[in-house]
Amino acid sequence: MKYTVVYSPKALKDLDRVWDEVFTASADITVTGRYLDDLLDKVDEKPAFPFFGKPLYYQENFTGYYMIIFKAYLVFYRLDNHTLFVDRVLYGKSDCLRFLNLSPEDIK
Repeated sequence: MKYTVVYSPKALKDLDRVWDEVFTASADITVTGRYLDDLLDKVDEKPAFPFFGKPLYYQENFTGYYMIIFKAYLVFYRLDNHTLFVDRVLYGKSDCLRFLNLSPEDIK
């Protein structure tokens, strides 16, 4: 069964930030649009095979999140009732656990 993709408000803001960062770096709207299209295409591939994302572990415990790695960015999603929830799109070198608001008590 194919999952439905739902973006959180934070993920949508993250995508706006990615657009700004790529446009600032490239100064080319075509390059920026293609970059975002390619990133979203990677997300669009997951609903058919949602467990093919890279599981996110912290201290050997699964956090409930999966990752899609796209160039300098990481897309974090979780699964629930045939819905793929994209919670964040973060720069790969950021403190992802902090941005995901995960504490050790949340990870079982």
